[in-house]
Amino acid sequence: MFFFISLIVIIALIGLALITVVLMQAGKGGGLAGIGGGGAAGAAQQILGARQAPDILEKATWTMATLFIVLAIMTNFAIPQDEAGSVIQQRGDAVPQQQMPDPLQQQDEPAPLNPQGGGEQQ
Repeated sequence: MFFFISLIVIIALIGLALITVVLMQAGKGGGLAGIGGGGAAGAAQQILGARQAPDILEKATWTMATLFIVLAIMTNFAIPQDEAGSVIQQRGDAVPQQQMPDPLQQQDEPAPLNPQGGGEQQ
Protein backbone atom coordinates (compact mmCIF):
# COMPACT_ATOMS: atom_id res chain seq x y z
CA MET A 1 0.00 0.00 0.00
CA PHE A 2 2.85 2.38 0.86
CA PHE A 3 4.54 1.68 -2.49
CA PHE A 4 1.32 2.47 -4.38
CA ILE A 5 0.74 5.76 -2.55
CA SER A 6 4.39 6.79 -2.97
CA LEU A 7 4.15 6.13 -6.73
CA ILE A 8 1.04 8.32 -6.96
CA VAL A 9 2.78 11.15 -5.07
CA ILE A 10 5.88 10.89 -7.28
CA ILE A 11 3.73 10.94 -10.44
CA ALA A 12 1.93 14.05 -9.20
CA LEU A 13 5.23 15.82 -8.46
CA ILE A 14 6.67 14.87 -11.85
CA GLY A 15 3.48 16.14 -13.49
CA LEU A 16 3.80 19.52 -11.79
CA ALA A 17 7.49 19.75 -12.71
CA LEU A 18 6.69 18.78 -16.30
CA ILE A 19 4.09 21.53 -16.55
CA THR A 20 6.62 24.04 -15.20
CA VAL A 21 9.39 22.98 -17.61
CA VAL A 22 7.08 23.07 -20.64
CA LEU A 23 5.83 26.54 -19.74
CA MET A 24 9.40 27.83 -19.31
CA GLN A 25 10.39 26.81 -22.85
CA ALA A 26 10.53 29.42 -25.58
CA GLY A 27 8.15 29.13 -28.51
CA LYS A 28 9.47 27.50 -31.68
CA GLY A 29 7.96 30.09 -34.02
CA GLY A 30 4.54 31.03 -35.26
CA GLY A 31 3.20 27.49 -35.16
CA LEU A 32 0.69 26.76 -37.92
CA ALA A 33 0.26 30.48 -38.65
CA GLY A 34 3.93 30.83 -39.62
CA ILE A 35 3.81 28.06 -42.24
CA GLY A 36 1.59 29.94 -44.69
CA GLY A 37 3.85 32.96 -45.33
CA GLY A 38 7.13 32.99 -47.23
CA GLY A 39 6.30 30.70 -50.13
CA ALA A 40 7.15 27.03 -50.50
CA ALA A 41 10.87 27.47 -49.82
CA GLY A 42 10.21 29.43 -46.64
CA ALA A 43 7.67 26.88 -45.41
CA ALA A 44 10.00 23.96 -46.13
CA GLN A 45 12.88 25.73 -44.37
CA GLN A 46 10.62 26.36 -41.38
CA ILE A 47 9.37 22.79 -41.21
CA LEU A 48 12.59 21.00 -42.12
CA GLY A 49 14.96 23.67 -40.80
CA ALA A 50 18.47 23.02 -39.57
CA ARG A 51 18.57 20.71 -36.57
CA GLN A 52 19.75 22.46 -33.46
CA ALA A 53 21.17 20.76 -30.41
CA PRO A 54 18.42 20.29 -27.83
CA ASP A 55 18.71 22.58 -24.87
CA ILE A 56 18.47 21.55 -21.22
CA LEU A 57 14.75 22.29 -20.98
CA GLU A 58 13.93 20.06 -23.95
CA LYS A 59 16.03 17.22 -22.51
CA ALA A 60 14.30 17.66 -19.15
CA THR A 61 10.89 17.56 -20.85
CA TRP A 62 11.61 14.29 -22.64
CA THR A 63 13.15 12.72 -19.54
CA MET A 64 10.27 13.68 -17.26
CA ALA A 65 7.65 12.65 -19.81
CA THR A 66 9.27 9.22 -20.17
CA LEU A 67 9.52 8.83 -16.41
CA PHE A 68 5.89 9.91 -16.01
CA ILE A 69 4.66 7.25 -18.45
CA VAL A 70 6.84 4.48 -17.00
CA LEU A 71 5.68 5.23 -13.45
CA ALA A 72 2.05 5.38 -14.59
CA ILE A 73 2.41 1.88 -16.06
CA MET A 74 4.18 0.63 -12.92
CA THR A 75 1.34 1.97 -10.79
CA ASN A 76 -1.01 -0.49 -12.48
CA PHE A 77 1.04 -3.41 -11.12
CA ALA A 78 1.36 -1.87 -7.64
CA ILE A 79 -2.39 -1.71 -6.91
CA PRO A 80 -3.07 -3.48 -3.60
CA GLN A 81 -5.03 -6.71 -4.01
CA ASP A 82 -7.77 -5.66 -1.60
CA GLU A 83 -8.61 -2.75 -3.91
CA ALA A 84 -8.26 -4.73 -7.15
CA GLY A 85 -11.27 -4.93 -9.44
CA SER A 86 -13.33 -2.31 -11.09
CA VAL A 87 -15.64 0.10 -9.32
CA ILE A 88 -18.54 -1.32 -11.32
CA GLN A 89 -17.88 -4.81 -9.96
CA GLN A 90 -17.58 -3.52 -6.40
CA ARG A 91 -20.83 -1.56 -6.65
CA GLY A 92 -22.60 -4.43 -8.42
CA ASP A 93 -21.89 -6.76 -5.51
CA ALA A 94 -23.38 -4.28 -3.04
CA VAL A 95 -26.69 -3.78 -4.90
CA PRO A 96 -29.30 -6.54 -4.42
CA GLN A 97 -30.32 -8.25 -7.62
CA GLN A 98 -33.88 -7.70 -8.82
CA GLN A 99 -35.86 -10.64 -10.10
CA MET A 100 -36.67 -10.17 -13.76
CA PRO A 101 -39.94 -11.66 -15.04
CA ASP A 102 -39.54 -14.74 -17.20
CA PRO A 103 -40.59 -13.84 -20.75
CA LEU A 104 -41.54 -17.46 -21.49
CA GLN A 105 -44.19 -17.60 -18.77
CA GLN A 106 -47.71 -16.72 -19.85
CA GLN A 107 -48.75 -13.25 -18.88
CA ASP A 108 -52.27 -12.29 -17.91
CA GLU A 109 -54.21 -11.18 -20.91
CA PRO A 110 -54.85 -7.45 -21.10
CA ALA A 111 -58.28 -6.13 -20.20
CA PRO A 112 -60.61 -5.71 -23.20
CA LEU A 113 -61.04 -2.25 -24.59
CA ASN A 114 -64.21 -0.26 -24.02
CA PRO A 115 -66.70 -1.59 -26.61
CA GLN A 116 -68.22 1.85 -27.03
CA GLY A 117 -64.98 2.94 -28.68
CA GLY A 118 -64.27 6.34 -27.17
CA GLY A 119 -62.86 5.22 -23.92
CA GLU A 120 -64.46 8.23 -22.21
CA GLN A 121 -67.14 7.83 -19.62
CA GLN A 122 -70.21 10.01 -19.90
